[in-house]
Amino acid sequence: MILSDTRILEEMEKGTIKVEPYHRECLGSNSYDVHLGKVLAKYKDEVLDAKKHNQIEYFEIPEEGFILQPHVFYLGVTAEYTETHSHVPFLEGKSSTGRLGIDIHATAGKGDVGFCGNWTLEISVKQPVRVYAGMPVGQLIYFPVDGEIEVKYNQKANAKYSGQPNRPIESMMWKNKF
Repeated sequence: MILSDTRILEEMEKGTIKVEPYHRECLGSNSYDVHLGKVLAKYKDEVLDAKKHNQIEYFEIPEEGFILQPHVFYLGVTAEYTETHSHVPFLEGKSSTGRLGIDIHATAGKGDVGFCGNWTLEISVKQPVRVYAGMPVGQLIYFPVDGEIEVKYNQKANAKYSGQPNRPIESMMWKNKF
């Protein structure tokens, strides 16, 4: 089951779902629209190594927008800071975003109960497209959890992405043992 707009509002009132900034017009029938933050990033190296801490370089989207290019992988961030303490959040692209050929996540569309932070976006495009800070880019949907959570994500000692700031975060795969 997916939470409806009234259930999302109830959970926000209880403090189990938090979205900042919150704008009522962004609440859909069963989702909340999120927007592209002003900071993008790209990896510095052309070849990435899963065992290495791959560095990224940040840049701001200018007021006139920024043209994303195919075959370039960008990291973006949601303008919204979110917390989800009792539900599983999923981030999906908006249909208008998809119809521009913009993918906002490669694989990581699901959050964990206890995730607190801005969402890092894994952006790729099918053809050149100009994007703007603050444009609607995705939507969060919330699923109830069946059963008790033993340890929430924000309470885990090894939570690599807890408390993500309002700028993209690079892969922390290198922190895994393999």
